[in-house]
Amino acid sequence: MSERPVDPRVHQYRHTLPFGAQPIGGGKTRFRFWAPSRDHVDLEIEDGETLAMTGSADGWFECEANCGPGARYRYRLDADLAVPDPGSRWQPDDVHGPSAVIDPFAYQWTHSDWRGRRWEETILYELHVGAMGGYNGVKARLADLASLGITAIELMPLADFPGRHNWGYDGVLPFAPDSAYGTPDELKALIDAAHGHGLQVFLDVVYNHFGPDGNYLHSYAEPFFKAGVHTPWGPAIDFDRPEVAQFFIENALYWIHEYRFDGLRFDAVHAIRSPKWLREVAEHVRRSVECDRHVHLVLENEENTSSLLECKPGHACHFDAQWSDDFHNTLHVMLTGETESYYGAYAQTPATKLARALSEGFVYQGEPSPIHDGKPRGEPSGALAPSAFVAFLQNHDQVGNRAMGERLTRLVEPRALRAATALLLLSPQIPMIFMDEENGSTRPFLFFTDYTGALADAVREGRRKEFAKFAIFSDPERREHIPDPNDHRTFEQSAVPHSSEPSPGNEEGREWRHFYQSALAVRNKLLVSRLRNTRSLGAQVLAEPAALDGESAALFAARRPPARSGTLTSHGKGGGVRAQWQLGDGETLTIAINLGDHPLSLGDMPPGKIIFETPDRVRDHLGGAQLPPQATLVWLTGDLHSFLRPHPEVSA
Repeated sequence: MSERPVDPRVHQYRHTLPFGAQPIGGGKTRFRFWAPSRDHVDLEIEDGETLAMTGSADGWFECEANCGPGARYRYRLDADLAVPDPGSRWQPDDVHGPSAVIDPFAYQWTHSDWRGRRWEETILYELHVGAMGGYNGVKARLADLASLGITAIELMPLADFPGRHNWGYDGVLPFAPDSAYGTPDELKALIDAAHGHGLQVFLDVVYNHFGPDGNYLHSYAEPFFKAGVHTPWGPAIDFDRPEVAQFFIENALYWIHEYRFDGLRFDAVHAIRSPKWLREVAEHVRRSVECDRHVHLVLENEENTSSLLECKPGHACHFDAQWSDDFHNTLHVMLTGETESYYGAYAQTPATKLARALSEGFVYQGEPSPIHDGKPRGEPSGALAPSAFVAFLQNHDQVGNRAMGERLTRLVEPRALRAATALLLLSPQIPMIFMDEENGSTRPFLFFTDYTGALADAVREGRRKEFAKFAIFSDPERREHIPDPNDHRTFEQSAVPHSSEPSPGNEEGREWRHFYQSALAVRNKLLVSRLRNTRSLGAQVLAEPAALDGESAALFAARRPPARSGTLTSHGKGGGVRAQWQLGDGETLTIAINLGDHPLSLGDMPPGKIIFETPDRVRDHLGGAQLPPQATLVWLTGDLHSFLRPHPEVSA
């Protein structure tokens, strides 16, 4: 149950959990803990009493204790094992330490009148809180991000993980924001301040697995997992069990209501293997949210299940959108020529695949996938709105899962990268930028953890073994140069500069920033207000890049940068596409992109006004309707004076 005080002068929020520690007033706290694998559980209050908890036939243990906010506690299972609360709101001493009782009403919200923004207004900025200096470090960047044109920040997972730094996908206590970044109230202050700047805040949540260190569930709740069923990250969670399903539903409601997040991104839901539960959690969120508040739910789903994204008349959508790996993968192949690993599914006719991604969303809509053992992947998606897809050129996965963490600025010529970026920022799909991308950052974003002992060795060697299948790392000596995830320097290399502006003298960085700001200004002023009810008018291939044969592929791999280098390596494979959409007000948006080294024919030039181009003044070189190399052109039909009028439906 989510609570909002009746008194409008009091701006406090709490989601009342059916488990964990709940202050009930009078210096007392109620504790409730599910331990079906145990017959007896004691509650241990640090520097206080130890109480035997009352058990029930369905595995629940509960009691009340004379303690209030600030008290630290554990559940004692036997003489040798006391565990933190799986519903802990705060772990001041990390995942193996005691949990702390928290009063959610302690934080006074300043911007409680915030109701969010429409999904079509969303321009996402994915960031890692630790790499940006913790909650307060992110908070210091908000005004700058708003001035850039960003309308939403997306935080990588916060669930408490072991050690000082981690990507967040190894969390083990889903209700406890990690103490390495600050306190719960500092997280609330970050979200509160973001709302004051007109920024939505999204949270990446991981419900498909727990990390390998600090997860005690097996010791007291074995039925939490499906016996004999495994995911790539460990035992599969049993979402068919009501207690387990409710645990994660409460987590989603908790972040939305107690922390006032504007949306959630559900990580790798294909590993959850329960579309029924996904629909259930979405329905719980939709029913719980105030009718005038915008809350958005986004999936990462390798299975391309378009039915989860459908919006039926008279019914709320289950999920607003899905991360579009297909958009990224096709453009990455066209930009870099890389075809190893999952890029192999996009190696053939990538421009045709890009045209499909722009016009229909998913590239794979039931066709056999070369990287899924030839099994069909996906469902038809052509009827979905363009805004049902979150497009990106870079994110934590696509950069950080490279052995050396190279950003595209290390792999692609600036002119070609600008052309692809213009397509990203001005197509009707929802664009997402990865932190510091807007400054043309060349800093790597590496995979980092903070494990010790045998687990640290296993993670380091496992990662190096994983890359042995890549041609450039077939040499064991070269693999030794892959950074150790547990070396603190690996995290330090991935941290972004303290200043949100490029350093003095970094003229290239300033040019990149101006480019992003200009493109986003066009999107916010000319497109956002008319994206609702937009539909595709189709896309055509202007040219396919020449296929890499075995010899040229080997040469491409050979000129890749050495492990310790970051030199530019490729002009890319090229190719070109032209796509059109009918916007919500009936006008037409057209984007043409040429990533090759030769001009491409545009065919019939549609009427209208050019609203963005890269490189500058590319329109002066359109003789014979030829689009120059490594260029993008964006134009609109209709009277531009009408586009420039203010639209009241756009949030300030």
